[in-house]
Amino acid sequence: MAFGKLPGDSDNQPLSEINMIPMIDVMLVLLIVFMITAPLLTNAVKLELPEASSQVHQPRQKDVVLSIDGAGKIYWNDQAVDEQTLLTRMSEAGETKPEIPEIQLRIDKGVEYGLIARVMAQASRHGLHKIAFVSQPENE
Repeated sequence: MAFGKLPGDSDNQPLSEINMIPMIDVMLVLLIVFMITAPLLTNAVKLELPEASSQVHQPRQKDVVLSIDGAGKIYWNDQAVDEQTLLTRMSEAGETKPEIPEIQLRIDKGVEYGLIARVMAQASRHGLHKIAFVSQPENE
């Protein structure tokens, strides 16, 4: 007779409790694997960022300076234009071959992002894919 058993107990009854130790071991191993690999996934995007230069960029003759003031008014090479004129000029500029002009955006810092996104999308639709942002040096 075994110790801790009653005389009527039989040895062939199934175990009524689930052994949790192997499942806990597997979960801890998975947790460690995720903790090690998670930081590697966030740095997976490799970018080649442009280097900054302190030289003043002189626009080429064919480049277009597109300015947007704080009130949302748009200027094409320092001439105020409405939205329809802007679309016409973008269409004409996009058709110039072999070299398509670069659009240089001079935007007031108070302009909302939606207007900037619309102008950039319109430029892209008309084949003007070279877009640059112009800024002022901090001391000016």
